[in-house]
Amino acid sequence: MAMPFLILPVNEHDHIQGVLNAPITLIEYGDYQCPLCKIATPIVKQLQNELGTQLCFVFRNFPLKQSHPYALMAAESAEAAGLQNKFWDMHNLLYAKQLQFSPEIWPEFAKELELDMEKFKTDLQSPLISQKIQTDFNAGVRSGVNGIPCFYINGKRYDGDPSYDAFKQALFKASEL
Repeated sequence: MAMPFLILPVNEHDHIQGVLNAPITLIEYGDYQCPLCKIATPIVKQLQNELGTQLCFVFRNFPLKQSHPYALMAAESAEAAGLQNKFWDMHNLLYAKQLQFSPEIWPEFAKELELDMEKFKTDLQSPLISQKIQTDFNAGVRSGVNGIPCFYINGKRYDGDPSYDAFKQALFKASEL
């Protein structure tokens, strides 16, 4: 049964921006080929800039492979870049260049980020990357993710208006700042 609460707590396998003990933790389940996820990205960045150390942001993969044929490859590219400490760089690049996705584009993105190309190609095939993405996806399903982007504020699913003002209000309310 779907729950409106986060099942898998934030852990050492997550991609985190900010400090773990921040009063607000915002988790996004997203798909790099999803247009709505792309729209949410600058809103999240604006909230991060405004809230600073008050906000811990976590991104988890939720590729909808049936709807978005390049979503899984994009998630694998982000995870492979993460093994070279460039997850967030690839994350940002993927959303910025979402309309350019094609089977040949991933190495071009890796070159743009100056990744070690041999390591990147090898890591793309790593079962650890597949497991990480599947773990994120399964945790999302168990937590009640039923569309993307799907956000959790301090462990509770946020189903409100995705606009900046409404989101900010929900974050402040959750943290009682």
